[in-house]
Amino acid sequence: MSDKSVKMEMPGGAHDFPVIDGTVGPQVIDIRKLYSETGMFTFDPGYTSTASCQSAITYIDGEQGILLHRGYPIDQLAQHSTFMEVCYLLLHGELPAAQKLHDFTYTISRHTMLHEQLATFYRGFRRDAHPMAIMCGVVGALSAFYHDSTDITDPEQRMIASHRLIAKMPTIAASAHKYSIGQPFMYPDNSLSYTGNFLRMTFGVPAEPYEVNPIIERAMRRIFILHADHEQNASTSTVRLAGSSGANPFACIAAGIACLWGPAHGGANEAALNMLREIGTTKRIPEYIARAKDKDDPFRLMGFGHRVYKNFDPRAKVMKATADEVLKELNITDPVLDVAKELEHIALNDPYFIDKKLYPNVDFYSGVILNAIGFPTEMFTALFALARTVGWVAQWNEMISDPEQKIGRPRQLYTGATQRDYVPVSKR
Repeated sequence: MSDKSVKMEMPGGAHDFPVIDGTVGPQVIDIRKLYSETGMFTFDPGYTSTASCQSAITYIDGEQGILLHRGYPIDQLAQHSTFMEVCYLLLHGELPAAQKLHDFTYTISRHTMLHEQLATFYRGFRRDAHPMAIMCGVVGALSAFYHDSTDITDPEQRMIASHRLIAKMPTIAASAHKYSIGQPFMYPDNSLSYTGNFLRMTFGVPAEPYEVNPIIERAMRRIFILHADHEQNASTSTVRLAGSSGANPFACIAAGIACLWGPAHGGANEAALNMLREIGTTKRIPEYIARAKDKDDPFRLMGFGHRVYKNFDPRAKVMKATADEVLKELNITDPVLDVAKELEHIALNDPYFIDKKLYPNVDFYSGVILNAIGFPTEMFTALFALARTVGWVAQWNEMISDPEQKIGRPRQLYTGATQRDYVPVSKR
């Protein structure tokens, strides 16, 4: 905390509130005593100007287009790191040395299998159930199978639960896909990498060996890294809020999955791909650009702009290069990508987009990549949940360890009826 304070003039007089400095980023006014001292609340729908916690995990500067995990730029991690390194970094605060990375990877690989009775749980869903519905149910049900890692007061149990969630999420997601297409579940192969194992469980079959394509494996590794954490977004805040009540970690992550399911959050890449398909060809782009600029037209360009970034999304640069690599490797000439590239060119040069800072975001290209690899669109958000699990558990662990942590309890500006007396139904 700095030695600075701000003075607020209130109807009952002036009040001083401390100013807190972070290591980087905006200063924060500490208003924890605002209500007790003034009898007033702040009004901040969406919490756009409210810091709900202290965190040392992820830093975003939306104006400059900066995303750091524990201080490391996201583009460096995506280009040079493995997903296991990023998982260790988010959980423990530092990049691991070789032996620690080996031990961590070994631990994760020994938690990849699901309890065999969960196969019966899957079969309780309809074949056409959305993968996110299945993931919400299965992840929430893990607490019924792993009672030895639900005591949140025990740091060892918290870490075991964290490892289990990171390790089992690829198996859960791949099984959701297999169930929807009527193919048998694939058991994990612990000799493969985290991403290679997921690809095999998703696209492999027991009848023949599956060979992991290194280009596709690298693309999936980058996608997982780029989605691993993103500060206090809606789903992460949901995990923290659920965790603040003392709920077990599996329930908290299930809550995060449910929040991520929304089209304004995790479903954005699916919406962006559907938009590109709707446009169809580059010849129709001017028509849709005109519609996007028309205030009276409900059409909106998906995959452009971001709640936080007011500059180019740093994740989108890596994703664009990855899209080119994947389509070249698979020898795909995709008109959807042509539309995407032309839209990006327009967005970066058209004064309308520049003035409104509507730059392409990470969702703009990720849908194209996942579609090219062979994932159905309903799996896109499930993949997001898979990757974001490590960020959720890191944030959850940090919250549980925070001595200032309290159960979440937002306040409100009440606009309903004032007190009135009950009237019997015969007199209404």
